[in-house]
Amino acid sequence: MSEKVVKFEYEKETKNSVRYKEVPDEGTAPIIGSLYVQKWFAGSSKSMQITIKKND
Repeated sequence: MSEKVVKFEYEKETKNSVRYKEVPDEGTAPIIGSLYVQKWFAGSSKSMQITIKKND
């Protein structure tokens, strides 16, 4: 199983959520792209990170 940590930075707020844009590692393409997180959870956070586990 491989694991990858994907980092996101604040992009903008929508009606009920906050949109974050992926910050890919240098020289690589984005894995997820945009991430929408509900405002009740995101709060005022300016960055997020998600760990993805891939079963080989």
